Amino acid sequence: MIAQALMDGLIAGSMIGLGAIGVTLTYSILRFANFAHGDFISWGAYFALAVAGALGAASASLLQPIGPFSFGWALPIAAIAAVALTGALALLVDLLLFGRLREKRSSVIIMVMASFGAALTLRSLLEFIFTSKPAYYSRALQIALKLGGGLRATPDQLLSLGLAGVLVVAVHLLLTRTAIGRSMRAVSENPQLAGVVGVEVRQVIRVAWLLGAGLASIAGVTAGVLIQIRPQMGLDLLLPLFAAAILGGIGSVPGAFVGALVVGVGEAAAVALAGAEWRAAVAFIVLILVLLVRPSGLAGRTA
Repeated sequence: MIAQALMDGLIAGSMIGLGAIGVTLTYSILRFANFAHGDFISWGAYFALAVAGALGAASASLLQPIGPFSFGWALPIAAIAAVALTGALALLVDLLLFGRLREKRSSVIIMVMASFGAALTLRSLLEFIFTSKPAYYSRALQIALKLGGGLRATPDQLLSLGLAGVLVVAVHLLLTRTAIGRSMRAVSENPQLAGVVGVEVRQVIRVAWLLGAGLASIAGVTAGVLIQIRPQMGLDLLLPLFAAAILGGIGSVPGAFVGALVVGVGEAAAVALAGAEWRAAVAFIVLILVLLVRPSGLAGRTA
């Protein structure tokens, strides 16, 4: 039971981790907690659902499952489109709301309250367009594979875990080995000084929105494949996202992912030992403990 809870926690943590990276990037570069980030997860899932449905209507063969997975080629194609669409949505929200507040040099609390309003608006739009009824990419049933040591996981779950790991490494390399990554790190340290030395701060902000929203979109698609799609799915993940980002250390991509794995394993352990009703409490407990014991997080970064 303990071994399987560990596996379940790693799978859940991989989903949380992709969203937590967006949270930590947004916070470190834009200097405010974006509570609308969870709704980018929901929008990404629904964008993929809409595109996959259109592709399936055009060619039924695209809906045929790929090998051992529960979905066909329509979903990977739709996921790529969802990344682009969610990134465009994030840029639109920044253009209409956050960008104007930055120009007016609004305080952090104003930015946070604006993100609450944006979250409510985005969530309400989803419910208006798609209704609150749960949706699914596929209703195909999968048999869990025996991995040894009493561990079991479905092919979809293993793909989710592997994809998250690859994306985390890719983002880490982007931030540490490329010019735009170095610019993002410079802006996260000191935006004014970065602008003085020639860094295009507006471009960095746009890249941060695109990167964070794109990863949130993949997290939404992954959650939709493994669980289900609902307008509230991003809201349900919001507290674990912030707990993981703070635990890992604001500004640290590997730290956010490790923090997400810790939160995921903690949730799985709580379900196995105490019951599903305690799952939501784990992220809150982790968040409080980190703020009390080590506010700078595992990576030692400060907000």
